[in-house]
Amino acid sequence: MTSLFPDGPWPIATPQDVGLDPRKLGEAAAWLSGRGCVIRHGKLAYAWGDPTQRGDVASAVKPWYTHFLFKAVELGKLPSLDTLAVNYEPRLADLNPVLGHKDRRITFAHLATQTACYGLTEHPGTAYVYNDWQMALFADLLFTKIYGVPLAKIDRRVLHPLLTDSLGCEDQPTMLAFGPHDRPGRLAISPRDFARFGWLYLHQGRWGNRQLLAPALARKAITEPLPLSIPRTAGQAAAMLPGQRSIGSKIIPDDHNDHDGGYSWLWWVNGVRRNGERRWPDAPADVAVCAGHGHGKRGMALFPGWGLVASWNDTCLDVLPEASNPLGRWLAAVSGAVVD
Repeated sequence: MTSLFPDGPWPIATPQDVGLDPRKLGEAAAWLSGRGCVIRHGKLAYAWGDPTQRGDVASAVKPWYTHFLFKAVELGKLPSLDTLAVNYEPRLADLNPVLGHKDRRITFAHLATQTACYGLTEHPGTAYVYNDWQMALFADLLFTKIYGVPLAKIDRRVLHPLLTDSLGCEDQPTMLAFGPHDRPGRLAISPRDFARFGWLYLHQGRWGNRQLLAPALARKAITEPLPLSIPRTAGQAAAMLPGQRSIGSKIIPDDHNDHDGGYSWLWWVNGVRRNGERRWPDAPADVAVCAGHGHGKRGMALFPGWGLVASWNDTCLDVLPEASNPLGRWLAAVSGAVVD
């Protein structure tokens, strides 16, 4: 099995070598545009554009935060996912007295499922809030408090030694996509390197003979969508910490979407929506996605049933109408290229 995990560059194969239809892949990539690659059976079977080019992946970084959170629990750096964030940021205790100091009850599990309700009036765990101020709080506590690393050194002391060096990444991924003073924690990575992160989760946290994350935690990340009983926020703003930064959006209150049964530990999954249909009806039920920028202009998807990972960047998905379900169309096209 270790041959599935390259020590160096991805081995190259033709689509036919790994049971893929090159014509269908070509049509799908031409429609998607941008750049990316498809990995199957441990080999790079298809690429378009320049898959070696590093670039920001926007919100597709969020599952990487979950990875390092789970790893912190595994390493004993954090007692549990239910540890209170106020233990690491005491100022949370004084926020929103008229709301019963609700932020005292934020846990890291809340932060890693977008249910902390930070900056909104709801209490932690009672609503879903896709919120970039909340994500910045999470990233800052995770890396500077739990790992004890200044954000300017996040690559050298966390990202590379605890993950990307072990994955054999080739194109120098960085969590300082825009430098140490502009949204630190944003990930810049090439499609072929992002595919390695997907390959790790496709194999339940294992890379070769090394278990980089416990199998139970790797499965947890992509198989536990929020229950439909958790509503979307009502969108009423509440106080945040003085000087609170954002990893992207500057909107207050920040509220981009509903989880709609498809959000699992900052991964998007093909869950059952409020209307009774799957998020991506024509894609496999077990697909899991790191998606960033609009409808997923930048991202990576793993298809466990097909043993396949696809990664992409700078695509057209952000300009297509939401009603056309562009990400679902792309995922269906990739899975439709599997012939055996």
